Amino acid sequence: MNRKLLSCALFTLGALSLQAQHVMDVQTKKLGAPVQSTMYGIFFEDINYAADGGLYAEMVKNRSFEFPQRLMGWRAFGKFEVRNDGPFERNPHYVRLSYSGHNDKFTGLENEGFFGISTFKDATYRFSVWARCPEGGSSTLEVSLVDDDTMGEDQRFATVKVEVSGQEWKKYTAELKSPRTEPKGSLRIFLAGRKATTDVEHVSLFPTDTWKGRENGMRRDLAQALADMHPGVFRFPGGCIVEGTDLATRYNWKNTVGPVENRPLNENRWHYTFGHRFFPDYFQSYGLGFFEFFQLCEDFGCEALPVISCGLSCQFQNPDPTKPGVHVPVDQLDEYIQDALDLVEFANGPADSKWGKVRADMGHPEPFGLKFLGVGNEQWDYDEQHGGFGPVFTERLKKFSDALRAKYPELKLIGTTGPNSEGWDFDLLQPRMKELKVDLYDEHYYRNEQWFLSHGLRYDSYDRKGPRVFAGEYACHGRGKKWNHFETSLYEAAHMTGIERNADIVHMATYAPLFAHVEGWQWRPDAIWFDNLRSFCSVSYYVQQMFAMNKGTNVLPLTMDGKPVAGQEGQDGLFASSVFDSQTGEVIVKVVNTSKQPQPVTLNINGIKGDRTAQTLTLQSAGGLDDENTLEQPEKITPKKGSVSCVAGGKNVLVVSDQLPPMAFRLYKIKK
Repeated sequence: MNRKLLSCALFTLGALSLQAQHVMDVQTKKLGAPVQSTMYGIFFEDINYAADGGLYAEMVKNRSFEFPQRLMGWRAFGKFEVRNDGPFERNPHYVRLSYSGHNDKFTGLENEGFFGISTFKDATYRFSVWARCPEGGSSTLEVSLVDDDTMGEDQRFATVKVEVSGQEWKKYTAELKSPRTEPKGSLRIFLAGRKATTDVEHVSLFPTDTWKGRENGMRRDLAQALADMHPGVFRFPGGCIVEGTDLATRYNWKNTVGPVENRPLNENRWHYTFGHRFFPDYFQSYGLGFFEFFQLCEDFGCEALPVISCGLSCQFQNPDPTKPGVHVPVDQLDEYIQDALDLVEFANGPADSKWGKVRADMGHPEPFGLKFLGVGNEQWDYDEQHGGFGPVFTERLKKFSDALRAKYPELKLIGTTGPNSEGWDFDLLQPRMKELKVDLYDEHYYRNEQWFLSHGLRYDSYDRKGPRVFAGEYACHGRGKKWNHFETSLYEAAHMTGIERNADIVHMATYAPLFAHVEGWQWRPDAIWFDNLRSFCSVSYYVQQMFAMNKGTNVLPLTMDGKPVAGQEGQDGLFASSVFDSQTGEVIVKVVNTSKQPQPVTLNINGIKGDRTAQTLTLQSAGGLDDENTLEQPEKITPKKGSVSCVAGGKNVLVVSDQLPPMAFRLYKIKK
């Protein structure tokens, strides 16, 4: 292009910039607040069969016969007896299988799994069982994968024989290879061979192809989806399950470590909660426990954020804090505080300390390097107009804080502002978090479309001298459309630009919930959906991923007519934020158009020299606002790569001009 044509092109571009309705100025000369490595993360709660039947790859339901109905999940036949003097103190139940008395009458067990025992063609599965012959001698267990509904000659499609001998309990293992993909099979065990009486306990079936190949492992595709989010922090194990419906069913981390066979069953907080989505067989085996959570954090390269009980059971379900036996009295919290101190020792203590040795014996002598700890989940205090019970939560939090800071002053403590994003309880708790000098406090908000569109400036007015914020649970719940669909995911992206712009005050954010089984959900929307064989990532997942993979290292000021771009009046539904990545030299701009009209956008990148290119990543739906990914179309809506022109617009100014599609999220990556 000659000088005359170039001059004409620049003049035309400048004229278009002046005429454009939406000129955004990005300042690169002075870097803003650092973006924390923990800014975007994941929050795990065992709801929607997220653990057993989900991420935790165990395929047998009620493997240790510890459900209150001892054979729930099983069909037993022939001569059998459930006994309770087994080899594992905290899981004492097992089943005795005896000769039926007739050669044509079988004795055995059959397990239905979690919505079926599902297998892939040519995949192998590791069966294990603790067994003995109490009367001596030996016996044979015929272990089969079966299709009860087949029209074929044999229901069994994979079989292996397990020889059991001796009166002592021993662990036996065998592998089965599936010749076909079976979505709804079962696991069957026959007492065969010499038919000697045989006791069986902790009956287990795992795919051999777990995440990282671990025996007590995670489902590979679901763990990979978490890794692909590139989380900076991983909050676990909840959620409301931390509190429990009552103190007896709170999540107790000490029950989740050590040999998996001796981890006791826990009643899941959610299994009796919803009459309209009722799953009375929803328990926690604790096979996915704190050791495994820490291990996953190590796998993903992110910080661990465990949350512990503060001695209050779920306040939603137990609103009267004075009722005897419902909550732990403040003067009786020593055991709970000790649990918190012991958890830090489990994570960080030397291998010869009491709880560090438990970790080391599990195969991890090196400390996990825990830096954060949450105390309580969605607890709150009361004022005179709402019960008058006083500082029910914060007086407990102070006792935990005093003990933890005395022994572990480097540990960052996280409090909570309760279950709401505003209102009397939030207004009461927020200043108390500052008074208690917590490092961060946890905010939760599940709100409708209008809330997300009208709260673009939520964090701009926060006190910069107070504790930092952890947006620990949030999602846009459509008014009358409370399911995964594109529109609400787009509004979450809009909200996240405000989180990013305020990285000086917001240090963590985690969408919730994380997982949902398509046959076992109780709450939606969710980030990742699955059945026993397949999974897909929702649009909300891709929104999180786009931010996490492009968070940069520092905020860059971005304004339009001198104002933050946050859906304000005259901004035509636009939301935007910008960051600089000091490791790559990239300027990254995120713009969300929440209007139903295309919007002309001009980005003036001030303070940049040299040639640059502008690559884009765009998330939009061709099928309408209610559209979403499904098991059948898992990649229907995913980010699409592209590019736009990027030219000089003056001294040390780079200009990017674009026509932003309606209802779309576009990320601009401006690089050398």
